[in-house]
Amino acid sequence: VPRFLIAAGEDVPTLRRALLSAAAESARESGCSSVHVLYPTDDEADFLEAQGLARRITLQFHWKNPGYRNYDDYLARFDSKRRNQLKRERGAAATQGISLRTVRGAELTPAHAQRAYGFYTSTCERHAWGQIQLTPDFFARVFRTLPDSVEMVEAVKGPRVIAGAFNLATPERLYGRYWGAFEEHPFLHFHVCLYHSVEDCIRAGRKVFEPGAGGEHKVSRGFEPTAVHSAHLIFNPTLDGAIRSFLRREHSRLAPAVEEAERICGLKPWPLAGSPTAGGATGT
Repeated sequence: VPRFLIAAGEDVPTLRRALLSAAAESARESGCSSVHVLYPTDDEADFLEAQGLARRITLQFHWKNPGYRNYDDYLARFDSKRRNQLKRERGAAATQGISLRTVRGAELTPAHAQRAYGFYTSTCERHAWGQIQLTPDFFARVFRTLPDSVEMVEAVKGPRVIAGAFNLATPERLYGRYWGAFEEHPFLHFHVCLYHSVEDCIRAGRKVFEPGAGGEHKVSRGFEPTAVHSAHLIFNPTLDGAIRSFLRREHSRLAPAVEEAERICGLKPWPLAGSPTAGGATGT
């Protein structure tokens, strides 16, 4: 999503410079120490770096769809040991009497918004770092005003919904936001937050699934290290120099992970020889 909101047909470079200058001027007048642009597009990050801002590259782990026809195509990219691990983790729900479904569009009700808030708070309360910042009204308004963008993954056992994930979607991308569970079951988190939505993305033809920040456990499940950008204007020259020194060291450490993302995930190059895309999915 662009960080510089400029109408189509306008002079983008000129207006970007004007907006950046205005942001810096406003920050100085307000006594702020810095200006930060988080999650700019690649093009915007290039522009900000060219304007002298310190550019930071960090990692998230994204699932990417190179053209899978079905879930088996995705599994075929792993070796047999990893493939069996994913099948076992995904299949655990059936042996536990748990079924999963995605609720979207006209099926969403105020009850789903209340449930999403319950899942969100259950996760916050379970972890020492958790801090409840969102309110029930936030979820109610999102479900009411963005019905075409909200998706709820629900795990059902008997008559009860025991776990779920609140996601946001576009035709090309799925964004995982909050998950929670009222009961603990082995591998349920992986299925609710990863495997179920991967299959949904393949079925819908989505290109990318961004399940949220953190979680290096995602790498072994085919979520590739992906560069995420930010840009920083620090007014104090000494602090600016120290930050730039750190960012150079950080970049040299993280860049190889982005360049070798598929190898790090254990993914065979796509299309596979003999696959349906190249002619029928195989895997050993």
